[in-house]
Amino acid sequence: MTNTTPTTLDQPVVTFTAETLVKAAELATAAYRPVWVGPSGEQSSGESVASHLEATIALLNSDGWVRTFTYTGAWPAGSGTSLTVDDSMSVKDMLKTLLQWVRDDIGTDPRRPLAIALRHVGEGDHGDADTTAIASTVLDLVIRAHTGSDTAHAAPWSERLARTHEEIVALLSAGAQFARSYGPA
Repeated sequence: MTNTTPTTLDQPVVTFTAETLVKAAELATAAYRPVWVGPSGEQSSGESVASHLEATIALLNSDGWVRTFTYTGAWPAGSGTSLTVDDSMSVKDMLKTLLQWVRDDIGTDPRRPLAIALRHVGEGDHGDADTTAIASTVLDLVIRAHTGSDTAHAAPWSERLARTHEEIVALLSAGAQFARSYGPA
C-alpha cells in the first residue's frame, strides 16, 4: 500500500533554546497575573508543573498525538447510525439508538490534541486543575518567547498544519525545563 500522507522529514524539528527560556522567564516576570498561582488561588511548585508536562509527554507517546479532532467521515462517524426516530419506536429503542450514535461519534481513537492531553493528565495522578492551568500558561510563555509574538498561545501553535508529534514533545520538554529552572520550590 502506498503512503499518500505528506512527510515532514525534510523540515527540522523546532528547537527551544536556553535563550528562549530566558526570554520566557522575562515574560513571566512581566506578566499581569502570577504565573505559578492556579485557579484555586494556591501556588504550585515548578517541580509539580514539570511533572505534569512530563506526564503529558508520556501520555502522548503512549496514546498518540493528533493535531486536531476531525469529523471528516460519515456523520455521525462510524456505522452511519441515524438519529431518525419514528413514533412507533419504544423509549428503549430510542435510547439504544442515541447511545449507539454517541459511541460512534466518540470513536475509539486514543490520540489527543495538546490541550486535551494536558487536561487529561490533570484529571489523574500526575496533576490537578492548578497544574493544568499553570502548565498551559508556561507553554504559552515558551511559545511567545519562541515566536516573538505577545499574543501567541501554545494550543493554536500546536494545531498548525505542519506541526509534528516531535515538535509537541520538544515544546513540552522545554516547558518542563522552564518550570524546573524558573518555578518556585
